[in-house]
Amino acid sequence: MQAFRQVEHEVVDGSRQHPRPEYPSTEVAGEENTTTAIADTSSDSTIADEKDERDFEKRREDIRSHNPNGLTRTRSDGVDVERAQADFAELSREFSGVSQRSRRASQSQSRRSGPKDATDVEKVISSDASEGDRWDLEETLRGSKAEEMEAGIKSKRIGVIWDNLTVSGIGGVKNFVKTFPDAFVSFFNVPGTIMHIFGYGRKGREFDILKNFRGVVKPGEMVLVLGRPGSGCTTFLKIIANQRFGFTKIDGEVLYGPFDSRTFAKQYRGEAVYNQEDDVHHPTLTVGQTLGFALDTKTPGKRPGGMSKKEFKSKVINLLLKMFNIEHTINTIVGNPFVRGISGGERKRVSIAEMMVTSATVCAWDNTTRGLDASTALDFAKSLRIMTNIYQTTTFVSLYQASENIYSQFDKVMVIDEGRQVFLGPVGEARAYFEGLGFLEKPRQTTPDYLTGCTDPFEREYRHGRDASNAPHDPDTLEKAFNDSVFSTRLTEDMADYRRGVEHEKQIYADFEIAHQEAKGHRTPKSSVYSIPYYMQIWALMQRQFLLKWQDKFSLVVSWITSIVIAIILGTVWLNLPQTSAGAFTRGGLLFISLLFNAFQAFGELASTMMGRPIVNKHRAYTFHRPSALWLAQIIVDVAFAATQIFVFSVIVYFMCGLVRDAGAFFTFVLVIISGYLAMTLFFRTVGCLCPDFDYAMKFAAVIITLFVLTSGYLIQYQSEQVWLSWIFYINALGLGFAALMMNEFKRITLTCESDSLIPSGPGYGDIAHQVCTLIGGAPGSNQVPGSNYILQSFSYNPKDLWRNWGIIIVLIVAFLFLNATLGEAITFGAGGKTVTYFAKEDVERKRLNQELMRKREARYNKKTTETGSDLNITSKAVLTWEGLCYDVPVPSGELRLLKDIFGYVRPGQLTALMGASGAGKTTLLDVLAARKNIGVISGDVLVDGIKPGTAFQRGTSYAEQLDVHEATQTVREALRFSANLRQPYEVSQEEKYAYVEEVISLLEMEDIADAIIGDPESGLAVEQRKRVTIGVELAAKPELLLFLDEPTSGLDSQSAFNIVRFLRKLAAAGQAILCTIHQPNSALFENFDRLLLLQRGGECVYFGNIGKDAVDLLDYFRRNGAYCPPKANPAEWMLDAIGAGQAPRIGDRDWGERWRSSLELANVKGEIARIRSERIQEVGASVKIDQKEYATPLWHQIKIVNKRTHLSFWRSPNYGFTRLFNHVAIALLTGLMYLQLDNSRASLQYRVFVIFQATVLPALILAQVEPKYDLSRLIFYRESAAKAYKQFPFAFAMVLAELPYSIICAVGFFLPIYYIPGFQSASSRAGYQFFIILITELFSVTLGQMISALTPSSFIAMLLNPFVIIVFALFCGVTIPKPQIPKFWRAWLYQLDPFTRLIGGMVVTELHGRTVECTPSEFNAFTAPPGQTCGEYMSDFFQAGGAGYLANNATDMCQYCAYKVGDQFFNPLGFTFNHRWRDLGIFAAFIGSNLILLFVGSRYLNFNRR
Repeated sequence: MQAFRQVEHEVVDGSRQHPRPEYPSTEVAGEENTTTAIADTSSDSTIADEKDERDFEKRREDIRSHNPNGLTRTRSDGVDVERAQADFAELSREFSGVSQRSRRASQSQSRRSGPKDATDVEKVISSDASEGDRWDLEETLRGSKAEEMEAGIKSKRIGVIWDNLTVSGIGGVKNFVKTFPDAFVSFFNVPGTIMHIFGYGRKGREFDILKNFRGVVKPGEMVLVLGRPGSGCTTFLKIIANQRFGFTKIDGEVLYGPFDSRTFAKQYRGEAVYNQEDDVHHPTLTVGQTLGFALDTKTPGKRPGGMSKKEFKSKVINLLLKMFNIEHTINTIVGNPFVRGISGGERKRVSIAEMMVTSATVCAWDNTTRGLDASTALDFAKSLRIMTNIYQTTTFVSLYQASENIYSQFDKVMVIDEGRQVFLGPVGEARAYFEGLGFLEKPRQTTPDYLTGCTDPFEREYRHGRDASNAPHDPDTLEKAFNDSVFSTRLTEDMADYRRGVEHEKQIYADFEIAHQEAKGHRTPKSSVYSIPYYMQIWALMQRQFLLKWQDKFSLVVSWITSIVIAIILGTVWLNLPQTSAGAFTRGGLLFISLLFNAFQAFGELASTMMGRPIVNKHRAYTFHRPSALWLAQIIVDVAFAATQIFVFSVIVYFMCGLVRDAGAFFTFVLVIISGYLAMTLFFRTVGCLCPDFDYAMKFAAVIITLFVLTSGYLIQYQSEQVWLSWIFYINALGLGFAALMMNEFKRITLTCESDSLIPSGPGYGDIAHQVCTLIGGAPGSNQVPGSNYILQSFSYNPKDLWRNWGIIIVLIVAFLFLNATLGEAITFGAGGKTVTYFAKEDVERKRLNQELMRKREARYNKKTTETGSDLNITSKAVLTWEGLCYDVPVPSGELRLLKDIFGYVRPGQLTALMGASGAGKTTLLDVLAARKNIGVISGDVLVDGIKPGTAFQRGTSYAEQLDVHEATQTVREALRFSANLRQPYEVSQEEKYAYVEEVISLLEMEDIADAIIGDPESGLAVEQRKRVTIGVELAAKPELLLFLDEPTSGLDSQSAFNIVRFLRKLAAAGQAILCTIHQPNSALFENFDRLLLLQRGGECVYFGNIGKDAVDLLDYFRRNGAYCPPKANPAEWMLDAIGAGQAPRIGDRDWGERWRSSLELANVKGEIARIRSERIQEVGASVKIDQKEYATPLWHQIKIVNKRTHLSFWRSPNYGFTRLFNHVAIALLTGLMYLQLDNSRASLQYRVFVIFQATVLPALILAQVEPKYDLSRLIFYRESAAKAYKQFPFAFAMVLAELPYSIICAVGFFLPIYYIPGFQSASSRAGYQFFIILITELFSVTLGQMISALTPSSFIAMLLNPFVIIVFALFCGVTIPKPQIPKFWRAWLYQLDPFTRLIGGMVVTELHGRTVECTPSEFNAFTAPPGQTCGEYMSDFFQAGGAGYLANNATDMCQYCAYKVGDQFFNPLGFTFNHRWRDLGIFAAFIGSNLILLFVGSRYLNFNRR
């Protein structure tokens, strides 16, 4: 039973890797006995050739004292599995006895010499974690095996063979960046758009990503896949793991044992899995919960030893955490770049552990050591080796910068060059093969670097007497050389043997099928590829969904506060509604808003569905759960959360507003609102599943929401709707819900007519027999109006239909749920994931520059110039020193010290490496030195030339940070020029700056991508290209003092890493001072550095000093302290092992930090710092320079440059501008058509007001788009402003200006349809005013969105505030509740302060002033005049007293009365007057000013970039 075999492996692994005293390993290039993979043995044999025998004996005794179970490693010519198993058993026995004693000794020693300071959290945690662990490897492993045998659990293993494998994709054409006009072209190209949405239609020409691959890997073998970025490694791994979407064509065969890929996918999908390079997790789940969920879905039915599910789960989680040394993170949230959680290296380990839970037989790992330090990376490779040996899995791994030690863990190596397989064979023979082809031997280079270097035209060098004419020189010739080689022949034989074996080994595959079935739960259908049955998947997902909701406390609290505050506001506005004619229309408004507010709480689902896709895709591939199970589980949990919130909301609103006091009515009210919420949630999720990206979703949602709101029956009654639109009512949960709420309320009440509504009224009119109630549904001679009559005549709602309507809502819920589940299963957007690079079109200048770059590259390629002729010359002599540097941050329990008493300096002309384990505080130290920290307390001295850094310090330094944050729409050249323009001194001419930019492009070998759009990680430059841009941007600034780089080589291939370090070396030679953190450097990289600052966990310094040639100075320090580095080890890896950074415990009985603090070397460093200070003070003087400028350029120059870039960014974001315009036009068109050519009837007056009210929808739409845009731009601003490129004013000002052109276009697009289709007044004085006020609304909304963004830490929080702002604005503007009826408290201030009051006031009076009203026959109110009087005579007093309306005929006694004669009579009672319209427009425009003031003040004084 595979998952348990995994546990048992992890037991092995955990025990093997759990801290024990040991002399760190050195591994020899080439093949090795598998024992080496299983135990970290030290390599005595490599020392055997020492001349002095006695010295050798002494050294060996020394080693033994530090490593009681030190073993001798043997070399072999192949991996002999049986021998390995025998060795393994022997090792286990030895290990079991010795390791416990040695571990106990080591722990007591490390405790005695351990940290005194309790705040050294990580160290304390890890020592506690290993306390009392008593692993007995032999017993655990053999016991588990015996249990498995007893339980009758079969082993499952399967090999992979591929032949003539060719994979094609789209590409090869240069894609040019889309601009705003392109969006119109593609929108009106309807067939093309539809084809694009469904993934048809060519995006370029087809080309072969992989061509004619063949090979075989047997169970228990590990293959290292090497190639430069873009050569096809990822594609190969995906195809091997049977992930075939995203490619246009796959030819050839891939067989898993006897099964072809289709059968394997159908029956055993989770048996071949792929671990992608990026870590995709739910950021708010803890590490324990993330792995716990994976195990919930993968716990096998048949468990050895009768273990319960709970025991099994906790055992596996503990093993995985121990295996990767992350036990201390079990209760920490995983986090992501925006949510703070565990470190990047730890997150990578969680991804690895999660995939191990799948217990798959074919595993493909894509660059899985990215971001791990050298020690952890090696531990990971060893874990894979053990796992592969014991469980006979088939393992494929692609790695960049693999060390020799990692390389030697593998059996085979595959080398890919531009989609061609140029080698597949044993790791021990690969190097000799390439040397035999005529390539120059490079003994100092690690084998993986050497192999990939042979495929790089710029790196490869030929042996004497060989060159491109008589040796392979491109992918074709390399492929041909391999096909003609002995390795190819051997591969053909291996493949033939394997195929014959498959025929004969029927039993193995029968066992595989049985084991696959047994790994499933008891009730899982046999045909299912999932381990647990569907209902169990739903249950596991429900638990996870509950945790996701519950742990996201912030969203939860904000949503509850919003809900309760809105409920209280609604309750006070409509406090105790009277059961009179005055309370009829307002009751409708209250019911509508109550439903609408709760239904639109679900709008956030659209974003979360789109964002959650990568996780769903990953879990589907791992066969954790079906996508449809997720949708079902989510909705069940959401109902529980939402129902509670809606119930509290309903209690407040219902009883404050005085709706019918009847239990049945109250619970019906709650039920209908919950049903409406559910239907809308599922609707948004369905849209999220359907749309390929967020812009499509926004367009689609805007149109549908508008339709739903318009056809809901409140804004335009059902009977008045256009025939061709009225059917929407029956699929509109809002309309059905509103109708149900109205029936529920009004069928139970009778309304009394107030004197205002009785016609005629006033002195002398007291006889009810000759009066009529103007409320719809009223009868002559009666002042009582039954509620059911009112809704029947006014809305065509029959109270009998209440439960029919609710039934339809339930049907809609089921339909949406079904759609959601089926679409979730059927559509896989984003699952293929191939990035496309876009380019800016060349102009004359760029064409010339690019040709010049290519000419330089050609010259370098032909070795005409040894190095690029560089005019680099840095004149600064300033020295940065730091003494006694400490950094404390606040944590819930008090203070935590992240850096502890660090001393050091960086000199011009020196390249200093900053190294240490993951989480040792390297980035923290860089942040502190670069003055980037704004929380916590920094103590100690950081000095430049012996004095405190002045205001120009940040400008004079460049800091290439770990996260590559760039303006996505810039080209590489534009990004570098932007940096040079703003950060190099203003006095330097632009020509000079731009020439330097070309220099940097050439040095960083970015000639091919100089005009490429940077894009985002999903669609844009590849990881390593982005890293180069980050470095280039900082170099273009030409820092005077210092260059800081945080992991500039992580995620890069060896060649790129080497080029960057070589370039840094060159910069240092030109006089630059450089401090740089680095992970996993090989020996060749490491020796480029002059000095090393080594940190251990807890932010303690372990060494600061020269490295020396072949690291002689560094190793000498370790040797003097009792740690000996084996000759063939890479010092950069070994030193991390020595200080206990990886799984292996530190060498020696004393803490290395403590040793450093008491060392002579530290005393020398302190002396050197004092000497530097006095020297520099003498040279430059002890005073701070007076003319220090914080920014390199004046403010107006910053405004010009930033503004230009921001405008370009908007121009190149066609979807942003076009989606906004589309939404404006769509809403205006739909509204216009809904109220097509209104007549002059009484109802049309109300409809005209509702059309105008649609203008208040604009801010809701605009905020949703403006806020994320501002927030993303602000992230870039934070990085650039920290480097003192420009101030906040140019940023905020540019954001406002860039929105202007689009705001004007949108205002026109909205105004024309919404004004002229319903037939509004066409006189230019009226139309001009209305357009002007729509434009002001547009600008007001944009500045409001930016202002809210500037005042909130993230767009996520801004989005949570939006509903609150919009609802308050819409409520108090005098439409939903007229001014006279607004409670006095709100009327006194909020009504006046509401910007929409001015908008509605201005538009309504401009439209209705002077408009004559002509009632339709049904709108006349009929009553009789008293005997002997005509209607005219009877009503004359009423009209003379200023009564509104007119009579159809004065001469009869059967009076036909129309309530309004002219539009003014409609709006005067609402508190609006025509004379104030220009005043209102002015006040509305002034609100834009207040938004801008708050925006500028907020962006100036609020910095949410806490670091």
